[in-house]
Amino acid sequence: MSEVIEQRVGLIQRVLPAYRAPFFDLLAQSCAGGLSVFYGQPREDEALGVQGELKVAAAAPAKNVHIGRGRAYLCWQRGLVGWLEEWNPQVLVVEANPRYLSTPGAQRWMKARQRPVIGWGLGIPPGGGWLRSAWRKRLLGGFDALITYSQTGAAQYRAAGFPAGRVFTAPNAVTRKPSEPAPQRAGEFVGGRGKVLFVGRLQARKRIDLLLRACARLPEQIQPHLTVVGEGPERTALQALAEQVYPRAEFSGDLRGEALAQRFREADLFVLPGTGGLAVQQAMSYALPVLVAEADGTQADLVREGNGRVLPPGDEDALVAELQAALSDPARLRQMGAESYRIVAEEVNLERMVRVFAEAIASVQKC
Repeated sequence: MSEVIEQRVGLIQRVLPAYRAPFFDLLAQSCAGGLSVFYGQPREDEALGVQGELKVAAAAPAKNVHIGRGRAYLCWQRGLVGWLEEWNPQVLVVEANPRYLSTPGAQRWMKARQRPVIGWGLGIPPGGGWLRSAWRKRLLGGFDALITYSQTGAAQYRAAGFPAGRVFTAPNAVTRKPSEPAPQRAGEFVGGRGKVLFVGRLQARKRIDLLLRACARLPEQIQPHLTVVGEGPERTALQALAEQVYPRAEFSGDLRGEALAQRFREADLFVLPGTGGLAVQQAMSYALPVLVAEADGTQADLVREGNGRVLPPGDEDALVAELQAALSDPARLRQMGAESYRIVAEEVNLERMVRVFAEAIASVQKC
């Protein structure tokens, strides 16, 4: 089907991370009626890094009022009704998160005008108690379709009773299809040692400490050069730990553009030992095999037997074993990297995300 979206689309985000802006701009290029993104600022205690900048989609500022701290917060967005009245979207896409208290009001505004609302979310995590489950069920009942990042999320929405034909899976991506051939790496490691790369915010939940200790436990002859790219509140502590247990680690700070691309091209293996990690898909676009910790389910659609491993979270022994197997077989790493590149080129990229959004929007127009 055509990826042209004839309707004027509104999209509500709590915040706009830098990694998400390219997707919204690409989506906006497909929206004949235009795309406006309503978003606010993160909490002061969040470590989200730089906010994104939209170049094609219209940016609409929200005033976020956060209630509570840490993972127990709620959010109310001021100015939402004014934006809805001004932009007057024909289709609305919102984050399907029960923590966002403004969402039911946006649903009611659209329903009063007989216009569809699409939810976009990770799925339904287990637990939370009956009150949270009841609130989530009510929230989901206000959507005409749901878009999720993974097959795991889609299965969770279907299990919650949402019609299967109205659940769409848009694999989470931060980069477009590769425009250049996959980087060609030598059959053996340059200098005799593999190069392991981490890219992300330096936060406790990323478990970079686990990666440092795991590298230190490897046989000396295969201990890799480890490059940690990123900034964050844990940098000082992690550098101190590296000096004690793994001096081969290099902390490069935050890199972007060609400087970051060069690190991806030089690496032999990408490792994400903790949660989060959209950089996994970016690493795969450079034909890198990947080792990632199991987190929210999105990794299963990216990381497979042919291109990497999904590890039990927090399991240092498992990480040591997989690092040793990977760094002992450069030829196998090259094969896995080629499969990573194929997955991004053919299955998981920004173009695929736009296509799925277009399909979901087309489906609600038929309701």
